[in-house]
Amino acid sequence: MDDVELHPWSEGDLDLLRRANTPELMDWVGGVETDEQVQARHERYLRLAGEGRGQQFRITIAGHPEGVGIVGYWQHEWKGAPALESGWSVESAYRGRGIAPVAVRLMLEAARTAGATLPVHAYPSIDNPASNAVCRKAGFTLLGEEDFEVGGGVLRTNDWVAELAHAPRRPPGDDRGA
Repeated sequence: MDDVELHPWSEGDLDLLRRANTPELMDWVGGVETDEQVQARHERYLRLAGEGRGQQFRITIAGHPEGVGIVGYWQHEWKGAPALESGWSVESAYRGRGIAPVAVRLMLEAARTAGATLPVHAYPSIDNPASNAVCRKAGFTLLGEEDFEVGGGVLRTNDWVAELAHAPRRPPGDDRGA
């Protein structure tokens, strides 16, 4: 899937967010939102980059500049330490084409390029095989199961992590610390 592109979230992406507000997509994260909640989320997405707290993106493919999904990352605290959280959704008509794993890898690279170094976590429900497969295909490492608060309830999730910061490489033959 080499035609997947990410575009920073913009004013014109509200309709994409509304299209993603379906029971099929939102049941995994607490349920369908009211239009007021969708508007508020859109405003949060617009502020993320300007406030230096993360970035949301519109996922596009050839022939669909309006977007076929959403991916992003934002500041988060996990177990008392700063981290980033990530999330994504792809409209049902475009699933099964490998779009989500490519979009997540592109999002991780965009975070690195923006200077982010904190670990990026994803928390798909243990009962959501598609999102868990996206984590695996995008290079995340499974840390284990966790209870995660979503939409006022508790969801049993897998905790996946992708490291943005890499240890500096030592020259060949340098075995200090080995």
